[in-house]
Amino acid sequence: MAERRHRAGAAGRVAGGQRRGEEALSTPPDPAAGHSRILQVIRDIPRGQVLGYGEVAAKAGLPGRARLVARLLGGNDDPDLPWHRVLRSDGRIAMPEGSRGWREQSQRLRAEGVVVENGRVKRSKPARTMDEAIWGPG
Repeated sequence: MAERRHRAGAAGRVAGGQRRGEEALSTPPDPAAGHSRILQVIRDIPRGQVLGYGEVAAKAGLPGRARLVARLLGGNDDPDLPWHRVLRSDGRIAMPEGSRGWREQSQRLRAEGVVVENGRVKRSKPARTMDEAIWGPG
């Protein structure tokens, strides 16, 4: 029977001979830089358009950090930040229905020409691949 050994050392390496995750350990993350990237992505959302929390995180270079985006927006004190353009991934407003914040977000979106029905913005799903973005789904 041929001997099969798992070579974790080789399998765990990426290009350049570095183990996965080493680059993260060698340079500690700078939370302020991530926060500023998230806020910049939100500022860059065009009037009349919306993004999901996860989309904002991904565009800021922090995929999988949708809750961080929500937490930053929850503590936002910048009146010029277009927070109302960020929604849940299914297009729903993330505040309790009928609350003051829910009504304000609905009003702000409608003022920009966004159609809001029952607290939800219907939008097409973002393309997952470059081919989808260029040629469409299918």
